[in-house]
Amino acid sequence: MAMVDTSPRSPVVQAVQLLIIIAAMMWVIEAFDTAVLEGRLDQQGIVPRTLRGLDGILWAPMLHGGFGHLLANTLPFVVLGAFVALEGLRRWLVVTAFVVVVGGLATWLFARPAAHVGASGLIFGYAGFLLVAGFVERSIKGIAVSIVVGLLFGGMVLRGITPVSNYVSWESHLFGLAAGVLAAFALATPESERTLQSP
Repeated sequence: MAMVDTSPRSPVVQAVQLLIIIAAMMWVIEAFDTAVLEGRLDQQGIVPRTLRGLDGILWAPMLHGGFGHLLANTLPFVVLGAFVALEGLRRWLVVTAFVVVVGGLATWLFARPAAHVGASGLIFGYAGFLLVAGFVERSIKGIAVSIVVGLLFGGMVLRGITPVSNYVSWESHLFGLAAGVLAAFALATPESERTLQSP
């Protein structure tokens, strides 16, 4: 039976620590933007089909449209990111980079002309990856994670990819979700094909 190493130096613990640090950085950035810049930093997000908005692909996950927006994103970011990290820090890093770049680029190409900010595109990418990866890997543990994520976050996913509000970037949710699903097919290895290694 496979076990997860949770010692202080394990990749899973390192990934969770990194997630908490990144979430804390989001709060510091939002506090600075609110107190000093009066929200002007949000214009550095993804602005579709503009050259100045292209680098927003990298910055958008760290920027939020107020503390309410950030509060709604913080817990899902840490929880879903931790689930992705169950197979190690490297997988979390690769999935994160894949979703940020692919989902962000699709948002830049196809979304409405506005500044798209927030970690929710990445969160939906984590959800898409987790919902599919267990079945692609044909792993009992992975399928169990997929079911848990579906039960906990399925409603959020279904609501988030529909255009219910002019102030919600459902496009970044949709493209983040699609990028996560693509990442699952691109990166997941069926359990039967994995090389057995000694502990």
